[in-house]
Amino acid sequence: MVKYSREPDNQTKSCKARGSDLRVHFKNTRETAHALRKMPLSKAKRYLEDVLAHKQAIPFTRFCGGVGRTAQAKNRHSNGQGRWPVKSANFILDLLKNAESNAEVKGLDVDSLYIKKKKRKQILMIDVLHAAYMSSPCHIELILSEKEEPVKKEPETQLAPKKTK
Repeated sequence: MVKYSREPDNQTKSCKARGSDLRVHFKNTRETAHALRKMPLSKAKRYLEDVLAHKQAIPFTRFCGGVGRTAQAKNRHSNGQGRWPVKSANFILDLLKNAESNAEVKGLDVDSLYIKKKKRKQILMIDVLHAAYMSSPCHIELILSEKEEPVKKEPETQLAPKKTK
């Protein structure tokens, strides 16, 4: 059993996917995951496929030192700095497909799923000779939840007017 850092609010309407020790830069993965937050599943998959085809860029907001400007990143309400992290997009796209199959197994409606949480953290891998690798692998956790429909308020019954003295 895999241990997740967070549990969803409603376990019956959510599904999870996790990747550990992925050989991908965590800074690029953080920006890619941040761009997908609160996005519907179908839209997120289409967006990542566009990133792989260089049709849309991932806006870099935190780790943006030395990142060039592109008109594609301006479309996403950022400072105009953006890149196309192909490796990160591939890993997150695979996780989204995994989460989608987990949702189908649980019997959830795949069309109403959206990305709720993401978690990433940096780790440093050490080999036997205690020499650090020249990469920063990362962990990713995705939690997808079904959109909950708002409950309609019942019409209030007419109360008798108050009598004044």
